[in-house]
Amino acid sequence: MADSSNGSSEPVVCKYKLPTVKFTKLFINGEFVDSLSGKSFETIDPRTGQLIGRVAEGDKEDVDLAVKAARHAFDNGPWPRLSGFERGRIMMKFADLIDGHVEELAALDTINAGKLFSIGKAVDIPQAAHGFRYYAGAADKIHGEVLKMSGELHGYTLHEPIGVVGHIIPWNFPSNMFSMKVAPSLAAGCTMVLKPAEQTPLSALYYAHLAKLAGIPDGVLNVVTGFGATAGAAVASHMDIDKVSFTGSTEVGRVVMQAAATSNLKSVSLELGGKSPLIIFDDADTDKAAQLALIGILFNKGEICVASSRVFVQEGIYDELVKKLVEKAKAWKVGDPFDPSVGHGPQVDKKQFEKILSYIEHGKREGASLLIGGKPSGDKGYYIEPTIFADVKEDMLIAKDEIFGPVLSLMKFKTVEEAIKCANNTKYGLAAGIVTKNLDVANTVSRSIRAGIIWINCYFAFDKDCPYGGYKMSGFGRDMGMEALHKYLQVKSVVTPIYNSPWL
Repeated sequence: MADSSNGSSEPVVCKYKLPTVKFTKLFINGEFVDSLSGKSFETIDPRTGQLIGRVAEGDKEDVDLAVKAARHAFDNGPWPRLSGFERGRIMMKFADLIDGHVEELAALDTINAGKLFSIGKAVDIPQAAHGFRYYAGAADKIHGEVLKMSGELHGYTLHEPIGVVGHIIPWNFPSNMFSMKVAPSLAAGCTMVLKPAEQTPLSALYYAHLAKLAGIPDGVLNVVTGFGATAGAAVASHMDIDKVSFTGSTEVGRVVMQAAATSNLKSVSLELGGKSPLIIFDDADTDKAAQLALIGILFNKGEICVASSRVFVQEGIYDELVKKLVEKAKAWKVGDPFDPSVGHGPQVDKKQFEKILSYIEHGKREGASLLIGGKPSGDKGYYIEPTIFADVKEDMLIAKDEIFGPVLSLMKFKTVEEAIKCANNTKYGLAAGIVTKNLDVANTVSRSIRAGIIWINCYFAFDKDCPYGGYKMSGFGRDMGMEALHKYLQVKSVVTPIYNSPWL
């Protein structure tokens, strides 16, 4: 099995000084407040399964208050009426404040989501700050265009903020997702209500505190913690929310879209599940390809919607690559996410932990060959060993369903045409990877796979300027890039007659 930390069967819990949880109430209209019901819910440390604390449980009435604040801030407040430059200046200050609290924010995501502390400090939190700077730079570049009308008319377009936005974000990347949703909508001039996942509410509340310090006006950003079936449903169905942006499972995305349709037909963007293929051709460097395959499934303990959970290997290098992949997995260290030598920490909660283990049992029963892993790691917390299955058939559950854990399915192919067919044999279309030295193959395959982002000889190559989203049941709409800004804008055409003009 993979190294479970220092040769022990139980991951070592590091003696890092845990952060003090400062914010546990709802953030509405610039203030931290209790839920109207007075209810709260537990938030759990997945490293141990023990209680971190209790967080205010918002529901429909609290969402109503938050939307009222956001609506007032949009209709009457300064934020949409500030120049783009002024909005950008405040967002830059917000980014600076995030940079000043990197360690505390990273620690909150570690104790709340089981994320690696070292990656949080080096990547997640700096990237959240970078997201605010990127869209701060775009805030004063929002403009329409002059139209060439066919008659004696002058026409132009305006890009106006869409209004009050409801953001519903998942638990696997709490900081990245907060920035990914909030930054472009702030730049556009929108106001918003954000509901973080109930598993990981802590960093979102801290970001709300920093937003206040940065000078974002009251009511512009509201954070309502609570459960999807109550607070999330209230956001999706609210008659005074103009747009919902949701990242999460395809099943819940369907419910969000239905709620939007049956309420006020609000605009919806959805970034949903994935079952992404990584296709490795015979000419690939097997060591590099094995490393990409390993990182593609084990990064963030497999809790990432673009995980390369289906790896297709051309038959000429299949045996060699599988051998290297298993060797690398054996050296992978599972343990406390505060330990800088660890490869991945615990799954986010008990429910996800048990779901992943049930899929592993499905894989065994359906006849896939378990090469490594397949078991919990340790006696405490929600740790699972890196798990690799070979001899996987495309109709097996482990090859069809999004598992969202460190479970890899290996399959063999012969031809380019077969690889394309297998890659597209899924209801999802979020991402794909291609490993080859042949440019013609890379071009053909990248244009043939129905997915929103294709990585060639790399994986997880995200960038703030690179749009990201899905085909098919992986959703629609794009995060990141200028496309993300545009989805929070309405296009208005303005036309006026031209009299006695010497030219049109």
